[in-house]
Amino acid sequence: MCSVVSLLGLVVLIGPAAEALDNGLALKPTMGWLHWERFMCNIDCDKDPDNCISERLYMQMADVMVKEGWKEAGYEYVCIDDCWPSHQRDAQGRLLADPKRFPGGIKKLADYVHSKGLKLGIYADVGKNTCAGYPGSLGYYETDAQTFADWHVDLLKFDGCYMDWTMLGEGYINMSKALNKTGRPILYSCEWPLYEWPIRKPNYTAIRETCNHWRNFNDVYDSWSSVKSILDWTAAHQDIIVPSAAPGGWNDPDMLVIGNFGLSHDQQESQMALWAIMAAPLLMSNDLRDICPRSKELLQNRRIIDISQDPLGRQGYHTAKVDSFEVWERPLSKNRLAIAVLNKQEIGGPRGFVVRAVPGWRICNPQCNVTQILPKYKEMGVQTPHSKMVISVNPSGTALLTVTPISSDSKRMHELYWQDTSVKHKHAGIL
Repeated sequence: MCSVVSLLGLVVLIGPAAEALDNGLALKPTMGWLHWERFMCNIDCDKDPDNCISERLYMQMADVMVKEGWKEAGYEYVCIDDCWPSHQRDAQGRLLADPKRFPGGIKKLADYVHSKGLKLGIYADVGKNTCAGYPGSLGYYETDAQTFADWHVDLLKFDGCYMDWTMLGEGYINMSKALNKTGRPILYSCEWPLYEWPIRKPNYTAIRETCNHWRNFNDVYDSWSSVKSILDWTAAHQDIIVPSAAPGGWNDPDMLVIGNFGLSHDQQESQMALWAIMAAPLLMSNDLRDICPRSKELLQNRRIIDISQDPLGRQGYHTAKVDSFEVWERPLSKNRLAIAVLNKQEIGGPRGFVVRAVPGWRICNPQCNVTQILPKYKEMGVQTPHSKMVISVNPSGTALLTVTPISSDSKRMHELYWQDTSVKHKHAGIL
């Protein structure tokens, strides 16, 4: 049985998206490394000096990002998460880095990261405390924004703990204004909708005008059930959240946990493929000093990264369920289409999927050229609307394809497909 969700939401994207935060940043989804999921709030540098939250950790990650091809692949930001500050502000009310774990201070760390051709991200909170209990920015938005600018920080992840939800939006807007006031370009990563969804539907027009990307749902864990829950939530809310994504502002489904402990290689491929389809920030949380070669190859796969960073800047949609397969599609530049087919049957062996069951396959009229990127790169050649091409997908794995129409009228066919409103939404059959 095949049920199809229409692509009505994409009509919104044909016209201009809501006005983006005007700081010239995040014109493509952010790429980098963030410490939280892998290293959490490990502050015991006496017992665990190699893995504690300290300047040494970020310097080592910056070194590896340059030496091992991560920077060349597009990963740009080295990001500090919670647990970096002292528990007290200084006499002028400014945040301080923990002097034992960051003896050189954040400015020196930023200089080091910049010397590698990379950028530094830092963490703060809109409320009175961070989620781990360190000083929050409530009452200090301008002070903290200027402090981060003085330190030459390039990205701020701004969490939402310990804040009255009725003041949440105002707090995020005030910090956005404070960052812009410094005159330094600081990419602004928000968690505004994550904390507002339990109370009410967030205002994504305001969020896009305020933030460069924004978390919507629960923290990712190093498990397949966690990754699936994020995909399920995104599919269920896509008509609300996808239209807000465009250059300058992106939905953030949280970190890539590829190269850790909880995902099989097929599941790692699924996370990478679907984060690319979702035009998500690619912020790895892993140990780049000790990562298996297959995970490294996957994270540095240029063909997947090209989909993620596609200049058209449109987020993809979950478009169909077919016999325990999920189909996700993303429109790309040059009239192309990216297709991800996820096998959700977690028993047995590989299963075949007939590609012409993809709703967007109609852009192959009269012909198209198909490239398989995952699980293995393969040129599938010229296809037609009636091709019987079958792809094999492992349990919990994903096949990732790109489709290029071959037609003098391919641009028009592409536009017609993404504006098609003939199929009504059938959420009950999809979600």
